[in-house]
Amino acid sequence: MATAQPPAAHPPAHQVRRGVQPLRAGQGLSFIWRKLHSLTGIVPIGAFLLEHILSNFEALKGPLAYGQQVKFLNGLPLVRVLEWTFIFIPILYHGAYGVYIWVRGQSNVVYYPWAGNWLYVAQRRTGIVSFVYIIQHVLRQRFMGISLPENPGAAFWKVQHELSNPLMVAVYAIAMIAVCWHFAYGVWLFAAKWGITPGETARRRFGWVCLAGGIALAVMGLASIWAFIGPKYQNAPQDVPVSTLVAPASPGATS
Repeated sequence: MATAQPPAAHPPAHQVRRGVQPLRAGQGLSFIWRKLHSLTGIVPIGAFLLEHILSNFEALKGPLAYGQQVKFLNGLPLVRVLEWTFIFIPILYHGAYGVYIWVRGQSNVVYYPWAGNWLYVAQRRTGIVSFVYIIQHVLRQRFMGISLPENPGAAFWKVQHELSNPLMVAVYAIAMIAVCWHFAYGVWLFAAKWGITPGETARRRFGWVCLAGGIALAVMGLASIWAFIGPKYQNAPQDVPVSTLVAPASPGATS
């Protein structure tokens, strides 16, 4: 006598998963674009972000030090080639493809109800904020108004003038936090997706490292903003001489 077979178990429509989906070959051309998108977020864009925050930190030393840093950067060999090859084009690609992923993607905080996926959503949103901010910042500071490559002594005044508007101060502060968050979590995702941090323990520990690094960068960035709007260097001159450096007189020197 035949016996009834139990019904086959069907997986739930929304099966909960953990972990970070790695980058896998065999996903068509999108695999290459996504891998390039992931890589450009670290090199060269991440490297440029670190340099940019460190350079802006020179503003804490005043208009002269900031102008000298701008002059040094613009005096590098083949600086315009480097600028377009390693800054402008990678940022345009990373930002545009990131928007493409965001538009075509779907929120997975229900499908993956874990804290890491709320971070994933925040990553996408901070990416949009960062991209819009970077575009306007580059246009206003690099291609509009006084040309800083030819007039590095006006760099401090130009930023200070822009930040004389309280609205722009808020934009800069919010964008700085968003950029640093996006980069810090992007580094964590990069390590997870590329197999650098296999396992939950390694990812959790590296997550704290990325969080500490992101906070440090955000604090440095906000401190640089304060250098332009704080009382120490109010009403900076529109131009400071940066062509010659005058060493301080040594003790006991005679004229």
